[in-house]
Amino acid sequence: MELAGKRIAVTGATGFLGRYIVDVLLARGAHVIGVVRNPAKVPGLAAKGVELRQADLSERDRLAAGFAGADAVVSNAALFALGNQHWEEHERANVEGTRNVFGALADAGVRRVVQVSSVAVYGLFARGRLGEDAPQLTAGARRMPWSVYPISKAISEQEAWRLAHEHGLALTTVRPCTIYGAFDPNFTPLFGWLVGLPITVMPAGMRMSFVYAGDVAEGIALALERDVAIGRAYNLTGDGETAWDLARAWKEAGGRAAFLMLPLPVPFGPNFDPGRAKRELGWRTRPLVDALRETFRLERGA
Repeated sequence: MELAGKRIAVTGATGFLGRYIVDVLLARGAHVIGVVRNPAKVPGLAAKGVELRQADLSERDRLAAGFAGADAVVSNAALFALGNQHWEEHERANVEGTRNVFGALADAGVRRVVQVSSVAVYGLFARGRLGEDAPQLTAGARRMPWSVYPISKAISEQEAWRLAHEHGLALTTVRPCTIYGAFDPNFTPLFGWLVGLPITVMPAGMRMSFVYAGDVAEGIALALERDVAIGRAYNLTGDGETAWDLARAWKEAGGRAAFLMLPLPVPFGPNFDPGRAKRELGWRTRPLVDALRETFRLERGA
């Protein structure tokens, strides 16, 4: 689908990843509809030409009104907050919210949708080379503080596929890994604090696989543009970069860095395979240093 001139609705457009998605779609000439809980949160979106419509994930009727007239929807809004391990809140936002979004898609007559999922669906302690067909967590998985978000995202994606089949929707899911970038309320500022201590310890050898929010947004746009993506899931991940790699790039990009950084050997970590996105979508990630330079520039408002 050629995006120029198309009407693309984005849930969570005022959030961290949402703002990157909006910019990438606008750059391709799309008319972007931000379906958001609080339209006043980011006044700059309206100034860019984004049409803002108010709806909460709990409001199927308002979501349907928000999606009305759209050629496609990016289902991006979800709950992820470091320090929040409340299952009921994750279930309400990520599971019930997905059911409302997909019901609203059917109500509005919109067929094409890209859902932002997560590699968390495989579980935090999954081992081996993890492609898109690797086993996922299920509703019966044990709910520990560290597994609340992963379980909710797994159920969310499973519900998305079920409802897409039920309503005849053309679905693609994308599964990013640890996302960093400007406007991030979670990982990026925490990492910046850690790497900016006078003396710090950084895991070395633990292949976390980081991905820049701008690259995730590019992957979403490519999925909308290419029909091969319909009915497919894609890992949008880095190539196994470690926290040590990210810290070195942080310093090279001009971020505040520790006077002394000590390596902490952690010789294990998830190993995600982004090969399908690269082969089928032509998706690529930019080097850590380049992405971090852009992050710092955006945060400065330059």
